Amino acid sequence: MTVEPQTRSLPRRLSVTWPLGVLALIALAALLIPAIAGEQGADFSAALQPPGPGHPLGTDHFGHDLLVRCAQGLQISLLIAAVCAVVATVLGALIGTASALIGGWLDALVMRVVDGFNALPHLVLGIVIAAMWRGAPLAIIASIALTHWPAVARVVRAELLAVTDAGWVQTSRLAGASRWFVARQHLLPAVAGQALVAMVMLLPHAVWHESTLSFLGVGLSPEQASLGTLLGQARGDVLLGAWWTLVFPAAALIVTALTFSAAGATLRQRNSPPTGQVW
Repeated sequence: MTVEPQTRSLPRRLSVTWPLGVLALIALAALLIPAIAGEQGADFSAALQPPGPGHPLGTDHFGHDLLVRCAQGLQISLLIAAVCAVVATVLGALIGTASALIGGWLDALVMRVVDGFNALPHLVLGIVIAAMWRGAPLAIIASIALTHWPAVARVVRAELLAVTDAGWVQTSRLAGASRWFVARQHLLPAVAGQALVAMVMLLPHAVWHESTLSFLGVGLSPEQASLGTLLGQARGDVLLGAWWTLVFPAAALIVTALTFSAAGATLRQRNSPPTGQVW
């Protein structure tokens, strides 16, 4: 068995932990900044002030402090994205598990349904669903969850099929292990790990989709602070020279989505079979 040099251990630990640390800071900022600032009212006399000592990120066209509004937008966007990721993961995991374990014509039918969903443009389908109940958070959650479960179902199904045919699973069955023992020791851990990775990988997609729907006017209502509504309101402000109303919400969106992607890639790497080892 080959062992990695000790000099590589610290950089490797840092590469694993930094996305989680940044996500923790983002979540703390989204929770603490609005709580410390308290309720903000419209103050048109302070509208579109550039970044300065009183307002580090400037103000929007309602006179709200943009730092507080970005934190509120992050809070709502993260909450909606988390709910969407959980719903899509649970739905996809249930369907993928049933498809793999039952097999036969049901498995083939489920895979054709998955192919059909993947062939549809997710954003267009999401716009259609969200536009039917414009401004309702449940409509946004449904539009994102119902367009992203097929990817989870395919991953879970492939993992279950691979583990079911693995040598150690067949050995356990030949040794007289019960179905519950095989499921608890081999199948469920494999599905749980891949489902967790799929859920984390869905989070940046959910953040992007929620922001896009709200930016296009079919998501949350304008008075609700999400990253998408802030970007939508900034379209007119930028023409007046208020560049900060676009730059800072866009930066918050990009940093959040990229950090989620890095965290998902880290989890996927940790759950993948080890390479470069000789047993």
